[in-house]
Amino acid sequence: MELSNKRILVTGGAGFLGKQVVSQLVAAGANPEKITVPRSKDYNLCQWEACQRAVDQQDVIVHLAAHVGGIGLNQQKPAELFYDNLMMGTQLIHAAYQSGVEKFVCVGTICAYPKFTPVPFKEDDIWNGYPEETNAPYGVAKKALLVQLQAYRQQYGFNGIYLLPVNLYGPEDNFDPNSSHVIPALIRKVHEAQLNGDKELPVWGDGSPTREFLYSEDAARGIVMATQKYDHEDPVNLGTNHEVPIKDLIELICKLMNYNGEIVWQTDKPNGQPRRCLDTERARERFGFEAQVEF
Repeated sequence: MELSNKRILVTGGAGFLGKQVVSQLVAAGANPEKITVPRSKDYNLCQWEACQRAVDQQDVIVHLAAHVGGIGLNQQKPAELFYDNLMMGTQLIHAAYQSGVEKFVCVGTICAYPKFTPVPFKEDDIWNGYPEETNAPYGVAKKALLVQLQAYRQQYGFNGIYLLPVNLYGPEDNFDPNSSHVIPALIRKVHEAQLNGDKELPVWGDGSPTREFLYSEDAARGIVMATQKYDHEDPVNLGTNHEVPIKDLIELICKLMNYNGEIVWQTDKPNGQPRRCLDTERARERFGFEAQVEF
Protein backbone atom coordinates (compact mmCIF):
# COMPACT_ATOMS: atom_id res chain seq x y z
CA MET A 1 0.00 0.00 0.00
CA GLU A 2 1.32 3.40 -1.01
CA LEU A 3 0.77 5.64 2.02
CA SER A 4 1.52 9.10 0.58
CA ASN A 5 -2.04 9.83 -0.54
CA LYS A 6 -3.89 7.96 2.24
CA ARG A 7 -5.91 9.60 5.00
CA ILE A 8 -4.90 7.68 8.11
CA LEU A 9 -6.60 7.64 11.51
CA VAL A 10 -4.40 6.47 14.41
CA THR A 11 -6.46 5.87 17.57
CA GLY A 12 -4.23 6.14 20.61
CA GLY A 13 -1.84 8.10 18.39
CA ALA A 14 -0.88 10.49 21.19
CA GLY A 15 0.18 7.64 23.47
CA PHE A 16 3.42 5.82 24.17
CA LEU A 17 3.23 3.49 21.13
CA GLY A 18 1.04 5.81 19.06
CA LYS A 19 3.64 8.58 18.78
CA GLN A 20 6.12 6.04 17.44
CA VAL A 21 3.56 4.70 14.94
CA VAL A 22 2.82 8.21 13.63
CA SER A 23 6.56 8.82 13.27
CA GLN A 24 7.06 5.51 11.43
CA LEU A 25 4.09 6.22 9.14
CA VAL A 26 5.70 9.50 8.11
CA ALA A 27 9.06 7.75 7.63
CA ALA A 28 7.29 5.25 5.35
CA GLY A 29 5.93 8.05 3.15
CA ALA A 30 2.64 9.05 4.76
CA ASN A 31 1.69 12.73 4.54
CA PRO A 32 1.72 14.12 8.12
CA GLU A 33 -1.12 16.45 7.21
CA LYS A 34 -3.30 13.46 6.33
CA ILE A 35 -2.71 11.65 9.65
CA THR A 36 -5.45 12.20 12.24
CA VAL A 37 -5.04 11.46 15.95
CA PRO A 38 -8.42 11.59 17.73
CA ARG A 39 -8.18 12.72 21.37
CA SER A 40 -10.30 11.04 24.02
CA LYS A 41 -11.76 14.36 25.21
CA ASP A 42 -13.24 14.84 21.72
CA TYR A 43 -13.90 11.21 20.79
CA ASN A 44 -15.15 8.73 23.39
CA LEU A 45 -14.75 5.63 21.25
CA CYS A 46 -17.04 3.66 23.56
CA GLN A 47 -19.84 5.70 21.94
CA TRP A 48 -21.12 4.76 18.49
CA GLU A 49 -21.48 8.32 17.22
CA ALA A 50 -17.87 9.12 18.13
CA CYS A 51 -16.67 6.09 16.17
CA GLN A 52 -18.69 7.18 13.15
CA ARG A 53 -17.21 10.70 13.32
CA ALA A 54 -13.69 9.36 13.78
CA VAL A 55 -13.68 7.09 10.70
CA ASP A 56 -15.50 9.48 8.37
CA GLN A 57 -13.46 10.22 5.21
CA GLN A 58 -10.56 8.01 6.34
CA ASP A 59 -8.76 5.45 4.13
CA VAL A 60 -6.82 3.54 6.78
CA ILE A 61 -7.52 2.99 10.48
CA VAL A 62 -4.71 1.94 12.84
CA HIS A 63 -6.44 1.05 16.12
CA LEU A 64 -4.05 1.32 19.07
CA ALA A 65 -6.34 2.94 21.66
CA ALA A 66 -6.88 0.70 24.67
CA HIS A 67 -7.72 0.78 28.35
CA VAL A 68 -4.74 -1.14 29.63
CA GLY A 69 -2.49 -1.72 32.64
CA GLY A 70 -0.57 -4.25 34.71
CA ILE A 71 -1.77 -7.05 36.98
CA GLY A 72 -2.98 -4.60 39.64
CA LEU A 73 -5.30 -2.68 37.32
CA ASN A 74 -6.57 -5.93 35.78
CA GLN A 75 -7.54 -7.16 39.24
CA GLN A 76 -9.16 -3.87 40.28
CA LYS A 77 -11.12 -3.08 37.12
CA PRO A 78 -11.79 -6.24 35.08
CA ALA A 79 -15.28 -5.08 34.07
CA GLU A 80 -14.05 -1.70 32.81
CA LEU A 81 -11.18 -3.31 30.90
CA PHE A 82 -13.54 -5.80 29.24
CA TYR A 83 -16.27 -3.28 28.36
CA ASP A 84 -14.08 -0.39 27.22
CA ASN A 85 -11.80 -2.45 24.98
CA LEU A 86 -14.63 -4.47 23.47
CA MET A 87 -16.85 -1.47 22.77
CA MET A 88 -14.07 0.72 21.36
CA GLY A 89 -12.86 -1.97 19.01
CA THR A 90 -16.07 -3.57 17.84
CA GLN A 91 -17.84 -0.27 17.14
CA LEU A 92 -14.81 1.20 15.41
CA ILE A 93 -14.52 -1.84 13.13
CA HIS A 94 -18.22 -1.71 12.24
CA ALA A 95 -18.14 2.04 11.63
CA ALA A 96 -15.03 1.63 9.44
CA TYR A 97 -16.75 -1.09 7.40
CA GLN A 98 -19.88 1.03 6.95
CA SER A 99 -17.79 4.06 5.98
CA GLY A 100 -15.91 2.19 3.25
CA VAL A 101 -12.48 2.34 4.91
CA GLU A 102 -9.85 0.56 2.77
CA LYS A 103 -7.91 -1.11 5.57
CA PHE A 104 -8.26 -1.65 9.32
CA VAL A 105 -5.14 -2.49 11.35
CA CYS A 106 -6.07 -3.79 14.80
CA VAL A 107 -3.36 -4.06 17.43
CA GLY A 108 -4.31 -6.81 19.85
CA THR A 109 -2.52 -8.13 22.93
CA ILE A 110 -0.31 -10.95 24.08
CA CYS A 111 -2.85 -11.36 26.93
CA ALA A 112 -5.16 -13.04 24.41
CA TYR A 113 -3.07 -16.22 24.50
CA PRO A 114 -4.06 -19.15 26.75
CA LYS A 115 -2.43 -19.28 30.19
CA PHE A 116 -0.44 -22.42 29.39
CA THR A 117 0.56 -21.84 25.78
CA PRO A 118 3.54 -23.92 24.57
CA VAL A 119 6.64 -21.73 24.24
CA PRO A 120 7.31 -20.10 21.85
CA PHE A 121 3.70 -18.94 21.32
CA LYS A 122 2.52 -19.71 17.79
CA GLU A 123 -0.43 -17.77 16.40
CA ASP A 124 -2.33 -21.00 15.74
CA ASP A 125 -2.35 -21.72 19.52
CA ILE A 126 -4.42 -18.67 20.38
CA TRP A 127 -7.68 -20.65 20.76
CA ASN A 128 -6.22 -23.61 22.66
CA GLY A 129 -7.32 -22.50 26.14
CA TYR A 130 -8.47 -19.64 28.37
CA PRO A 131 -6.20 -16.65 29.07
CA GLU A 132 -4.39 -16.20 32.40
CA GLU A 133 -7.06 -15.30 34.97
CA THR A 134 -5.74 -11.90 36.08
CA ASN A 135 -5.92 -10.41 32.58
CA ALA A 136 -8.54 -12.63 30.95
CA PRO A 137 -11.33 -10.00 30.65
CA TYR A 138 -8.96 -7.66 28.78
CA GLY A 139 -7.49 -10.49 26.70
CA VAL A 140 -10.87 -11.93 25.72
CA ALA A 141 -12.24 -8.49 24.75
CA LYS A 142 -9.28 -7.88 22.46
CA LYS A 143 -9.43 -11.41 21.03
CA ALA A 144 -13.08 -10.88 20.09
CA LEU A 145 -11.88 -8.21 17.64
CA LEU A 146 -9.87 -10.87 15.79
CA VAL A 147 -13.07 -12.89 15.34
CA GLN A 148 -14.92 -9.78 14.16
CA LEU A 149 -12.28 -8.88 11.58
CA GLN A 150 -12.19 -12.45 10.25
CA ALA A 151 -16.01 -12.53 10.05
CA TYR A 152 -16.15 -9.15 8.26
CA ARG A 153 -13.49 -10.30 5.80
CA GLN A 154 -15.45 -13.49 5.10
CA GLN A 155 -18.87 -11.87 4.71
CA TYR A 156 -18.08 -8.36 3.44
CA GLY A 157 -14.57 -8.63 1.99
CA PHE A 158 -13.47 -6.04 4.56
CA ASN A 159 -9.69 -5.75 4.73
CA GLY A 160 -8.79 -5.98 8.41
CA ILE A 161 -5.59 -7.37 9.91
CA TYR A 162 -4.76 -8.31 13.51
CA LEU A 163 -1.35 -7.96 15.16
CA LEU A 164 -0.20 -9.37 18.51
CA PRO A 165 2.66 -7.34 20.00
CA VAL A 166 4.45 -8.63 23.09
CA ASN A 167 5.17 -6.43 26.17
CA LEU A 168 6.49 -3.04 25.06
CA TYR A 169 8.97 -0.60 26.57
CA GLY A 170 10.69 2.56 25.40
CA PRO A 171 10.67 6.39 25.45
CA GLU A 172 7.64 8.11 27.02
CA ASP A 173 6.48 4.89 28.67
CA ASN A 174 3.71 5.01 31.28
CA PHE A 175 5.13 5.25 34.83
CA ASP A 176 1.76 5.57 36.61
CA PRO A 177 1.93 2.92 39.38
CA ASN A 178 -1.77 2.15 38.93
CA SER A 179 -1.58 1.25 35.25
CA SER A 180 2.03 0.81 34.12
CA HIS A 181 3.50 -2.38 32.72
CA VAL A 182 6.37 -4.32 34.23
CA ILE A 183 9.50 -2.43 33.09
CA PRO A 184 8.36 1.13 33.93
CA ALA A 185 6.69 -0.17 37.11
CA LEU A 186 9.94 -1.72 38.32
CA ILE A 187 12.01 1.32 37.34
CA ARG A 188 9.69 3.55 39.37
CA LYS A 189 9.72 1.13 42.30
CA VAL A 190 13.54 1.15 42.41
CA HIS A 191 13.66 4.94 42.02
CA GLU A 192 11.26 5.47 44.92
CA ALA A 193 13.19 3.00 47.09
CA GLN A 194 16.32 5.06 46.43
CA LEU A 195 14.57 8.33 47.27
CA ASN A 196 13.24 6.86 50.53
CA GLY A 197 16.52 5.17 51.46
CA ASP A 198 14.78 1.75 51.61
CA LYS A 199 17.08 -1.22 52.14
CA GLU A 200 14.45 -3.68 50.88
CA LEU A 201 12.58 -3.76 47.58
CA PRO A 202 9.28 -5.70 47.61
CA VAL A 203 8.39 -7.22 44.23
CA TRP A 204 5.22 -9.14 43.35
CA GLY A 205 5.42 -12.90 42.79
CA ASP A 206 8.46 -15.14 43.05
CA GLY A 207 10.52 -13.95 40.06
CA SER A 208 10.10 -17.14 38.06
CA PRO A 209 7.80 -15.95 35.21
CA THR A 210 9.42 -14.97 31.95
CA ARG A 211 8.46 -12.09 29.69
CA GLU A 212 9.46 -10.96 26.24
CA PHE A 213 10.01 -7.26 25.58
CA LEU A 214 9.78 -5.37 22.31
CA TYR A 215 11.15 -1.84 21.94
CA SER A 216 8.34 0.57 21.05
CA GLU A 217 10.06 1.86 17.90
CA ASP A 218 10.45 -1.72 16.64
CA ALA A 219 6.77 -2.42 17.37
CA ALA A 220 5.73 0.72 15.48
CA ARG A 221 7.88 -0.23 12.51
CA GLY A 222 6.27 -3.69 12.46
CA ILE A 223 2.77 -2.19 12.58
CA VAL A 224 3.54 0.13 9.66
CA MET A 225 5.16 -2.68 7.63
CA ALA A 226 2.02 -4.78 8.16
CA THR A 227 -0.16 -1.81 7.16
CA GLN A 228 1.73 -1.56 3.88
CA LYS A 229 2.36 -5.21 3.05
CA TYR A 230 0.04 -7.61 4.91
CA ASP A 231 -3.50 -8.51 3.85
CA HIS A 232 -4.73 -11.74 5.43
CA GLU A 233 -7.06 -12.99 8.15
CA ASP A 234 -4.32 -14.79 10.11
CA PRO A 235 -3.16 -12.98 13.27
CA VAL A 236 0.56 -12.14 13.41
CA ASN A 237 2.91 -11.93 16.42
CA LEU A 238 5.27 -8.98 16.79
CA GLY A 239 8.18 -9.72 19.10
CA THR A 240 11.82 -10.67 19.48
CA ASN A 241 11.61 -14.43 20.23
CA HIS A 242 13.68 -13.83 23.41
CA GLU A 243 12.34 -14.33 26.95
CA VAL A 244 13.66 -12.75 30.15
CA PRO A 245 12.91 -14.07 33.68
CA ILE A 246 11.41 -11.37 35.93
CA LYS A 247 14.14 -12.18 38.49
CA ASP A 248 16.83 -11.31 35.92
CA LEU A 249 14.91 -8.21 34.85
CA ILE A 250 14.69 -6.66 38.33
CA GLU A 251 18.32 -7.54 39.08
CA LEU A 252 19.37 -5.81 35.84
CA ILE A 253 17.28 -2.70 36.61
CA CYS A 254 18.78 -2.53 40.14
CA LYS A 255 22.28 -2.83 38.68
CA LEU A 256 21.69 -0.15 36.02
CA MET A 257 20.19 2.20 38.64
CA ASN A 258 22.89 1.45 41.25
CA TYR A 259 20.41 0.19 43.83
CA ASN A 260 22.02 -2.21 46.33
CA GLY A 261 19.08 -3.11 48.56
CA GLU A 262 17.63 -6.58 49.02
CA ILE A 263 14.87 -7.80 46.67
CA VAL A 264 12.01 -9.27 48.72
CA TRP A 265 9.66 -11.50 46.74
CA GLN A 266 5.99 -11.15 47.70
CA THR A 267 4.94 -14.71 47.01
CA ASP A 268 1.39 -14.05 48.18
CA LYS A 269 0.96 -11.80 45.14
CA PRO A 270 0.16 -13.22 41.67
CA ASN A 271 2.89 -14.10 39.19
CA GLY A 272 0.69 -13.69 36.13
CA GLN A 273 1.25 -15.93 33.11
CA PRO A 274 4.14 -18.38 33.74
CA ARG A 275 6.02 -17.80 30.49
CA ARG A 276 5.76 -15.49 27.50
CA CYS A 277 7.84 -15.86 24.39
CA LEU A 278 6.61 -15.48 20.82
CA ASP A 279 7.29 -17.39 17.65
CA THR A 280 8.05 -14.50 15.29
CA GLU A 281 8.45 -16.45 12.06
CA ARG A 282 5.11 -15.45 10.52
CA ALA A 283 5.89 -11.70 10.67
CA ARG A 284 9.26 -12.32 9.03
CA GLU A 285 7.76 -14.51 6.29
CA ARG A 286 4.62 -12.47 5.56
CA PHE A 287 5.98 -8.90 5.60
CA GLY A 288 9.68 -9.04 6.43
CA PHE A 289 9.57 -7.75 10.01
CA GLU A 290 12.38 -8.52 12.45
CA ALA A 291 13.10 -6.64 15.69
CA GLN A 292 16.31 -4.61 15.54
CA VAL A 293 16.75 -3.43 19.15
CA GLU A 294 18.09 -6.14 21.44
CA PHE A 295 16.89 -6.16 25.04
